[in-house]
Amino acid sequence: MSGGPARGGGHAVVRTRSAVAALVAAAALGLVTGRFVLPSPSGADAHPPERSVAAVGGASRGASAPATPGASAPTPAPSASGSGSPTGATGPVTKANLLGPAAFGPDAGIGKIHVTDRYGDGHYANAACTGEKTLTETLGGPGAHFRGLMTSPRTDPSDPTLAFDGADQVAREFAAEARSPSLAQNFADRLLLEQVPCQEEAPGHWVYGRTATLRLAPDVTASWMGVYQGSLNTTGTAPEGVEPCGGIAVLRSGTHYGVLEVDACLGTAAMDRVVRTALSQL
Repeated sequence: MSGGPARGGGHAVVRTRSAVAALVAAAALGLVTGRFVLPSPSGADAHPPERSVAAVGGASRGASAPATPGASAPTPAPSASGSGSPTGATGPVTKANLLGPAAFGPDAGIGKIHVTDRYGDGHYANAACTGEKTLTETLGGPGAHFRGLMTSPRTDPSDPTLAFDGADQVAREFAAEARSPSLAQNFADRLLLEQVPCQEEAPGHWVYGRTATLRLAPDVTASWMGVYQGSLNTTGTAPEGVEPCGGIAVLRSGTHYGVLEVDACLGTAAMDRVVRTALSQL
């Protein structure tokens, strides 16, 4: 992520196997406490480019603000029609399930957003803390829909969903479908566990904040973490009372699951809105 994690180029759970059960237990504990306790990753000492933009949707960077949500209680939201909770998705993922430019309203001050799509495998989320992996290497899945949102039409030759200049990346998302809701939950848990080591990093290294949870329905949930640049990490964890500058979300709706990376410098409120929109579309 520009100004945060390195670019990708660069959640009923199956209980029949003890390894999967262990992952689910770890994920559940992490969502309750707001922080997952995992072995410290190694070799993650790079500093991301600093961002000078104030966080949108919250206080400016470094200013006093409400604490970043951690172990937050699931927050229900009405469906788009206003008639009860949404239901989990079924069937194949299509482009309509991916986040669009409208989610980043005029108040975000981003301007025109270009969209590129592709289908297949590829690197996703950050690689600096947990080691670079492709989606197939993590889940063994057949492929996913990838979407890039950026402020420039110039894309990375190796992946059209990545901006040629990382500073132009607004967000990047992938979404896929599993054979069952329980398997989709399992995949989402595993994807979240891939990111939580980045909640603890050496001072001076960018770091993720505590995990916030959104729940639009029992099987429509998201877990997201804000990102803080290295200059704000003085204790090895994200600072309290400071707004994030973008972040990452793991999404699950019925049989659909995915990951959304927000590179735009959004504060807590704006991140919450964007993640809700992505979840409701998934």
